[in-house]
Amino acid sequence: MANEEAEKNAIRELLATYCFHLDNWRFAEMAALFTEDGTWDTAFGKGTGRAGIVAQAESLGTPGAPRFRRVHLTTNIVIALNGDTATVESNWSVIQNSASGPEIGSAGAYRDQVAKVGGAWLFRYRKIDRYIADGFT
Repeated sequence: MANEEAEKNAIRELLATYCFHLDNWRFAEMAALFTEDGTWDTAFGKGTGRAGIVAQAESLGTPGAPRFRRVHLTTNIVIALNGDTATVESNWSVIQNSASGPEIGSAGAYRDQVAKVGGAWLFRYRKIDRYIADGFT
């Protein structure tokens, strides 16, 4: 049980590190959390491979426009281990600054396939379901 808990803690750390890199616009570091052929599947398109993930992340937002500070929060993490692979389901929300003050920007669910590569857990496929956002009913 201790080994299983250590593996799950390492996966939770992967999820948290992803949020820190994304929120601080460190897209190359975020992409390094994926396997070399990993996929980042967002509501705004997919990036596959680390260079593709960086390009997809950089394409979000308006070029040259100021980027409001934000914080991604990941909760309700359920991990199903299967040797050196695992499936992970969790919920996420984004709190961000806006012209009118702090606001919840959007929220949804992550559905992940992760793999242990060279002793480190990495995303093989991250699907982002975004179902709470401005303009959605």
